[in-house]
Amino acid sequence: MDGPFRLFGAIGAVAGFLGVALGAFGAHALKARLSADDLAIFETAVRYHLVHAVALIALAALAQRIPAGAASVAGWSFSAGILIFSGSLYLLVLTGPRWLGAVTPIGGTALLVGWAALAWGLLRAGQV
Repeated sequence: MDGPFRLFGAIGAVAGFLGVALGAFGAHALKARLSADDLAIFETAVRYHLVHAVALIALAALAQRIPAGAASVAGWSFSAGILIFSGSLYLLVLTGPRWLGAVTPIGGTALLVGWAALAWGLLRAGQV
């Protein structure tokens, strides 16, 4: 695993760590403080955060088998998606400004781009 692909693995590992920490924070510190709706939003943020942390680690493991461009697009898209999608939901719940919900789809689009780039790279490499 070289260069940016090692970086994607490290980003995935750090994102996984933070996802578990935030999940525990939500389950223990926020459960009694948030409405059921806000807790569900927080849990959605954690779920997408963790799924895409694992996707980054898988991408790092697969990166040598797929075109570098597709791997880079997927890795940066997953990273941006975690930050924007989950980050906007965390901030919405923790700080209150509901306008942050308008930012969330940008992160969701980044996550979709990441999956599309990964699929294209795998198809291109003959892995699927």
